[in-house]
Amino acid sequence: MELQLPVYLDNSATTPTDPRVVAAMLPYFTTHFGNAASRNHSFGWAAEEGVDYAREQIAQLINAQSEKEIIFTSGATESINLAIKGVADMYARKGNHIITTRTEHKAILDTCKSLEKKGCQITYLEVDGEGMINLDDLAAALSPKTILVSVMAVNNEIGVMQPIVEIARMAHEYGALFMTDATQAVGKVPVDVQAMNIDLMAFTAHKMYGPKGVGALYVRRKNPRVKVTAQTDGGGHERGMRSGTLNVPGIVGFGKAAELCRLEMAEDATRIGKLRDKLENALTKLDETYVNGNRQHRTPYISNISFKYVEGEGLMMGFNKNIAVSSGSACTSASLEPSYVLKALGLDDELAHSSIRFSLGRFTTEEQVDFAIAEVTKAVNKMRDMSPLWEMHLEGIDLKTIEWAAH
Repeated sequence: MELQLPVYLDNSATTPTDPRVVAAMLPYFTTHFGNAASRNHSFGWAAEEGVDYAREQIAQLINAQSEKEIIFTSGATESINLAIKGVADMYARKGNHIITTRTEHKAILDTCKSLEKKGCQITYLEVDGEGMINLDDLAAALSPKTILVSVMAVNNEIGVMQPIVEIARMAHEYGALFMTDATQAVGKVPVDVQAMNIDLMAFTAHKMYGPKGVGALYVRRKNPRVKVTAQTDGGGHERGMRSGTLNVPGIVGFGKAAELCRLEMAEDATRIGKLRDKLENALTKLDETYVNGNRQHRTPYISNISFKYVEGEGLMMGFNKNIAVSSGSACTSASLEPSYVLKALGLDDELAHSSIRFSLGRFTTEEQVDFAIAEVTKAVNKMRDMSPLWEMHLEGIDLKTIEWAAH
């Protein structure tokens, strides 16, 4: 079969919607078009039935105790805002201290910054050179005033997985709730909210082969019973936590995507992990090329690679007609600043600017990976051939010792 161009290797930004998901959604645009809140006729009943079934499918994927623990939102960003602001409001009498990390998604960091302006105390934990938090730092930060610890399950730029079980246990010892942004984890790696003692969890459909514009917040109902203050007022939908007409076709698609992930995730992860390793092994044969983040505790889907003496944006210009990749999070890709995640790992501006995130998915093929290896290798070599810095490096000159003249 002929290779179709361009090749898509930016699955962390969004995944394509699985055709089986689209097929499940279609009747809810036409035949079953009712409002799920219309309780007086069959159109509403059919829509509500579709939503209820999707709730069960999603609950099954994450091993929730009840489908009622799934609250539908417009996506992970809304879920995060509802969780963090909702907890800050609801538990204000207990305390006003929240703990998170420097490498969280902007949706977490900006929500925390917003709460800081309202008087909340936020602790931002540092990470080591591999992107992992130090549990001793967490222990030192926890206090009786801590109401929430929020640490992402899988980092969206480097794919690193934090020790969620241990973090949750430590949070609970102080009577704090534990929340995780599991946007890059759910549907890709096993996530069990019971075994992991997760109290709140944000995730979204379009990162797991479902449609855009629909996400969920898992809110634990027992041991402990978690409460959040609604951030949107209206008709009291979603157990009073999130008012607004439900996106029925999107929710049905989300449910189908969850079911497919539950059945196929293990097989997908094994196959994709081999492709990721092939990509990394080939590209790191290039001199001065490094994989960022912990190589042991990570998802098989994401590979963040720095090509020293090459500017990442310029490098992508060399092949972006044929290969879709990114230099970091889709939400910050318009920024010319180096990735704050890579900077938190201790990379200097130059190396952070030379990094590319490759993210593979269900529909990635070996032929596509082979093509990417060839194109990226060619582009790196071409850019280095034109770089005086690379020439100096080859001559053994230590660039750090050079004093550059200012004009």
